[in-house]
Amino acid sequence: MGEDGARFTCGVCIEKPDSLEWARAEVSASSVGGAPFLLAFGSTLFATGVASYSVPVRTAALIALFQGSVALPAAFWLERRMGAGPMSGRNPLRALSIQLAMSQIVALPAVIIAFSIEPRLVPATLAAIAGGHFLPYAWLQRTRVYTILAVAISIGAFAIQVALRSAAFPWILFYMSACYWIAAPLVQRNAKQLSHAAAVMPGS
Repeated sequence: MGEDGARFTCGVCIEKPDSLEWARAEVSASSVGGAPFLLAFGSTLFATGVASYSVPVRTAALIALFQGSVALPAAFWLERRMGAGPMSGRNPLRALSIQLAMSQIVALPAVIIAFSIEPRLVPATLAAIAGGHFLPYAWLQRTRVYTILAVAISIGAFAIQVALRSAAFPWILFYMSACYWIAAPLVQRNAKQLSHAAAVMPGS
C-alpha cells in the first residue's frame, strides 16, 4: 500500500482497494478475462468432435461428458501461465468467481439424463448448459462478449441439432470450439484494457 492509498495487485496499481471496481479489475487481471478456460475447453471439445468419427457414438458421448476433467485442470494451468497473478484473499468476488467456474459441474445430471435417452443429444445439452454458464460473466468480466457467446452457443447449437439431427453430434462440438476460440482473444484484450484502466484510475 503506497502513501496515496493505492494497492499493487496482479502486477497493476489499482486504486480504492476492496471496492467493487477494484475487485472486478483484479478478477479480470488474474483470470485473463476467462480466456484460458475458453482455450482449454475449446480444445477438448474439438478433440472430442474429431474422435467421434472413429469411435461409436455412445463412446464419443462419454468422452464429451467427461472432457471437462481434462479441460478444467488445463484451464487452471493456463491461467497461472497467462494471468497476472492469483487474486488476493481480501477480494470479495473471489468465492463468486470460483463458484461460477465450477457451476457447470452441478449440471452434470442433466447431461447424464440426455446421454441415457439419446447419446447424440449430449453436445446440444452441453451447449445449453454452457450458454447459461457464460451469461453471468458478462457482468463479472465487464464485456458483452460473454452475452453474445452465451446466446450464440445455445441458439446455434439448437439450430444445428434441428437442422442436422443425428448427424449434428460432431458439428455442435466444432461450432462450440470455434465460438470459444473466437471469444478467447476478445476477452483477453478486454481484460488487459480493464487492468490498464484500473492502473490509471484516479484515487477517491
